[in-house]
Amino acid sequence: MNLTDARILITGGSSGIGKATAQLLAAAGAKILITGRNEPSLIAACQGTDMHYTVADIGTKEGVETTFAALQAKLGGIDVLVNNAGIGEFDRVEDLTWEAFERVFNTNVFGLAMLTKHVVPLLKTNGKGAIINIASTASLKGFTMGSIYSASKFALRSMTQCWQDELRQFNIRVMQVNPSEVTTAFANPERTEKPETEKKLRAAEIAHTIKSILEMDDRGFVPEVTVWATNPFPAK
Repeated sequence: MNLTDARILITGGSSGIGKATAQLLAAAGAKILITGRNEPSLIAACQGTDMHYTVADIGTKEGVETTFAALQAKLGGIDVLVNNAGIGEFDRVEDLTWEAFERVFNTNVFGLAMLTKHVVPLLKTNGKGAIINIASTASLKGFTMGSIYSASKFALRSMTQCWQDELRQFNIRVMQVNPSEVTTAFANPERTEKPETEKKLRAAEIAHTIKSILEMDDRGFVPEVTVWATNPFPAK
């Protein structure tokens, strides 16, 4: 895909992976719309660029509708959807609640799926396009206190595979990116970015991965890619 003038919607674009990806793709010439719940953070992410933003919570029906309306108004169409917005809650099995499952699945699964539902007809009309789902290594293997978050990412991985099977005939490339731990604001109640360390991934590594798989010629695609930190643990 040629990224010049490509119309790209990135959910959860006010910080972390979404922000880094938006800025990298904008620098490559793409037209970008980012979403998020915090307007000051969205404004800061767009500063010094030609990117657009809209305030929306993708975990609600209203947020999905607001995002789709903004897409049509500000970009006039779409070539790439990056489903990046995601939240996590981490509890032991004896502490699980309905409410926690609903909060996480509303954003990571239900809202993501409904936004994709709205976008797919536009991509079919184009005759091509790309959908990138940002999952996690938690979509590959469960872990202690990961019942809610990991289950949501397993669900996303399943949907990704279903959409790949459905949409290849329409030249729509559906791809999944699985980062391991990245120093972002994810799961931080204060929503502030974690400090970078030499042993963990930065948002920049994931943004680079997304750009790389998008730039492959449209005749091929990468169904799934996992990005691990090279050496996150102290030497034994």
